[in-house]
Amino acid sequence: MDILNRIWAVFTNFTDPAYAIAGVSFICALTVAFYILFRFVRNNGSNKIVWLFTAAMILGGIVFTLLPTLDNHSYIIVPVVFILGILMLYSSEIKRNIKYRTTKVDLKNLRKSYDEEEVKSCINAIISALQNMSKKDIGAIIVLSNNNIPSQILDSGVKLNADISSELLESVFFPKSPLHDGAVIISGTKITAAGCFLPLSQNENIPKDLGTRHRAGIGITENFDVTALIVSEETGIISLVSTGGKITRYANTEKLMQTLSRFYWQELTKDLKDK
Repeated sequence: MDILNRIWAVFTNFTDPAYAIAGVSFICALTVAFYILFRFVRNNGSNKIVWLFTAAMILGGIVFTLLPTLDNHSYIIVPVVFILGILMLYSSEIKRNIKYRTTKVDLKNLRKSYDEEEVKSCINAIISALQNMSKKDIGAIIVLSNNNIPSQILDSGVKLNADISSELLESVFFPKSPLHDGAVIISGTKITAAGCFLPLSQNENIPKDLGTRHRAGIGITENFDVTALIVSEETGIISLVSTGGKITRYANTEKLMQTLSRFYWQELTKDLKDK
């Protein structure tokens, strides 16, 4: 009871109301900060660190409670050490998240009124190319951007500024083509560039059966607000990678239509593809 009374006294014996408000505000701010930090750690597949931190906080609280001679202000060392450890362990991931947040494009401001027939032609061409390459086990990666790909990535390939057609896409990824190892960048209704090299994801939780193309598709979506369409060279499986590196495998015609329709700000219509 003496221990509980001392803990209760810490939160109630405020002689100055302003000091009490400041204390409560500080606790609320720490709660929000740790929630964001925990969510970041969990999203990077490190649940054990969250449990380790929770155990350390409880153990530290018990020690400082049972030993009143210790300076209670020293308890702040526990979360500070945890935060510094997270910054050191996840420095590359934190940089990537900051870069993504600062370069994220407001799609609503980029909305364009495309010609409906032109959009249907582009969607049909992209889907046709992906499915034809899937049947032939030809590897490919197409990035749907909103003019938010940096110039260094575009400069790593060949700038085309060409109309979208299934024939052109398939010729780019033909195994003997000099551009087949890189990515095609599509902006609006144009193929902006081909043969571009993308940043590879450093996420250690990516399945081992996913190769370089998938890591590149995940990497570009982790850094920029884009969507990647990938055809596996080994299995012919079509995958979608959305913003933040979220991958969806075995994308069928309907899923591709939905993704491309959102990209072109068009309602999904049944007559986009007759197959």
